[in-house]
Formats: sequence, structure tokens, C-alpha cells
Amino acid sequence: MNAKKSGKSNAKLSTKEAMLSLFEQNKGEWFSGEEIAARLDVSRTAIWKAVDSLRAEGYPIDSQKSRGYRLSPDTDIVSSQGVEKYLTEDLSLNMTVFDEVVSTNTLLKERASDGAKEGTVIIANSQTGGKGRLGRSFFSPLDTGLYISVLLRPTDMAPQRALRITTMAAVAACDAIETVLTEQEKPQIKWVNDIFLRERKVVGILTEASMSMENGNLEYAVLGIGFNVYPPEGGFPEEIRNIAGAILPERVPDAKNKIAAVFLNRFFELYRSREEKAYAAEYKKRSLVLGKKVDVIPTGSGEKRIAKVLDITDECNLLVEYLDGKKEEAVLSSGEVSIRPK
Repeated sequence: MNAKKSGKSNAKLSTKEAMLSLFEQNKGEWFSGEEIAARLDVSRTAIWKAVDSLRAEGYPIDSQKSRGYRLSPDTDIVSSQGVEKYLTEDLSLNMTVFDEVVSTNTLLKERASDGAKEGTVIIANSQTGGKGRLGRSFFSPLDTGLYISVLLRPTDMAPQRALRITTMAAVAACDAIETVLTEQEKPQIKWVNDIFLRERKVVGILTEASMSMENGNLEYAVLGIGFNVYPPEGGFPEEIRNIAGAILPERVPDAKNKIAAVFLNRFFELYRSREEKAYAAEYKKRSLVLGKKVDVIPTGSGEKRIAKVLDITDECNLLVEYLDGKKEEAVLSSGEVSIRPK
């Protein structure tokens, strides 16, 4: 497991990290060994070792005798240095990128219990035990997805309003996806936490929280989100093949870094402004279920009921009318829905 720490840490960067930051900020640009040595204040031997180390981690470092070194402009490897170049300057995140973890949410919850601050972010290229809602697993293969967990400490937020974190993330995810699409495609949100594109699920969101026993508010929340950026080799597993899809059909340079950064920029913009109606309107505009008939499975109940979705409230709750003859309207703040076939 290789961890790539944020270049905005107070700790002194290693030669490899400093070189990767230089290359990411100037992707495709050539630097002579002499220029790199002067910029980073290191020896030529240290440069050779750093290049070998980056190549061993999968970074395509080109070299030419007369030109020096560069990071191939066609690469799409997520790294903290690659994400940071697209981040808003005042975001102030403590970010670590891993090649592989069991679960970004699990790892970040451990750090939260140890006192990690709000804005701690873990990003992984793969998960061996990715978590979905309702105890399901989340398919997280190496190299084709992007898995992010964000630590929040909204101590003034009541647990029943934690749904807002998920819905803010859904809006931010849609904005992030659109930055890498070349056509005028619009991702849509299937209440409450799935993003669909071309009628396929491309993003899943899972928010897990710990409540303070003193005041009943949230002690911390861990927001986890997984993007299916590319189709996995061999296709998706049989059990999800009919529903899962990918954002992009083939490699796009720097797509993962852009998606991660735009998602973080937009999410924290919404989270820190707390302008509920603004993002609620965007969430509603992107809804995949509004006006449709759905199967509703309330949390904690295996009973499935048919309903029509009437509206989405400013809290992003679902207003439904059940079709069992009672014409009962209900506001759902949790649970699951699936769109019924026409």
C-alpha cells in the first residue's frame, strides 16, 4: 500500500513528492536535470532515484537526453499533488492518497476517533472492502475508480439533518462529473445517494456518523463517495452488470484528479455556506425520480410499497403518495427507492 501525502502538509516534502508536485503543476513540460536540481535544491543522484521511484509507482516519466524529464501529458493517476493543483486555495485540507485500502470510510473513522480534524481527506485507487448502504459491498477495482472519504465535524447539526451532507455531496458529484464530459450530458440523482449517467449508476455515496452523548448532535460524520470513472477490465460483476456504468468510456488525461478536486471544491462550498435552498433546488432539478412511480423500502422494514414521487422538500426529503388506495402522503427522510419499469 503506497500512501501519497498532501503537498500542503507542514512536513518537509521528500524529493520524490516535490518532483511530482513540480511535474503535476507543469504536466507535459520538460525540465532538465540541472533545472530540477536547482528548483528542488537536491543532487542529480537524488533526482535519478526519485524518477526511478515514481516510475515504480506507475507514473510515466518520459526522459530525453537533450530535454530532460517530464510527466507524460496523457497520464491519469490520482495523487495529492495532482488534485491540489485544481483545489481552491483556501480549502485547507489534510489529504492522503493510497493505492489501496480496505475501506476509505473505515480508515477515516479510525482517524476521526483519534482526533483528526475536519477536512481530513482520504483518497484511494481501490478498496478491498468498499462499503455501500444497508450493509452492501461497493465494487472498488484498482485503477478504474476513485474512492474518497471526507471527515466533517458539524457539531451544530442534529442527526436528523445529516441527510443534508449526502445531498450536498450528490450535487457536488454531478458538477464534478460534468467537468470531464465532452458532450452535453447531465448526470441525475436517484434519491437519496446514487448518481446515474446514461441510465447507469456511476456514483454511490455513504455517510456514516457518530453522535455526541452530551448534546445529541453529531460528533463527526464521514462522507464516503465512489466514482466509477472507467469500465473495469472484464466488465462489471454479473450481479451489478445491468445497473452499473462508467463516467468515461476510455482514458482521459487527468480526469481523476479533476473529478476529485472539483468534487471537494463544490462540496465544501455548499457545506460551509449552509445555503440550504440553493443546493436543494439543484438537487431537485437533477432528480431522476420526481414524478415517477417507485418501490419504497423504508429503513428497517422489508416491506415494499408502490408510490408516486410528488415532490422533494427543501430538506431533500421525498414526498410520496402511496398507491394502495389510501392516497396517503408521506415524507421520507431515509430508506430506499427503486424506479418501477414503465
